[in-house]
Amino acid sequence: MALILLLAAPVVIGMPTALVWLLGRRAKVPSWMLIVFLLAGWLTVSVGWALSQRAQPSLFPETSPCYGTRDTPVSQYFPPDSFCRHADGELRTVNGANSKLMFWSAANTTLAVVIAAALVRRRQRS
Repeated sequence: MALILLLAAPVVIGMPTALVWLLGRRAKVPSWMLIVFLLAGWLTVSVGWALSQRAQPSLFPETSPCYGTRDTPVSQYFPPDSFCRHADGELRTVNGANSKLMFWSAANTTLAVVIAAALVRRRQRS
């Protein structure tokens, strides 16, 4: 299993990173913008995944608030969040405001860099 994960990491992480880097260099986007975009993008993906899967007891049994109770875990993928559905039918989030702030900050940084790169590209053409 560890060997599969070791071989899958370059494909899952390396290929998209290399593709974005090569396309960005071809479009003459500054290197610092590409670095910020890649770091913020991967942070957005990893934090979003963790936020949406936190209540699943099969993934994080020791930290899942739904583990060992009769509560049902519920995942929402966008905006990423996890909930426990209690016996009375109420959904209660298991993620705090700080973790959601980290996701939205990273997502907005990624979007801002995309917009800034488009403006730089437009200025280069003029």
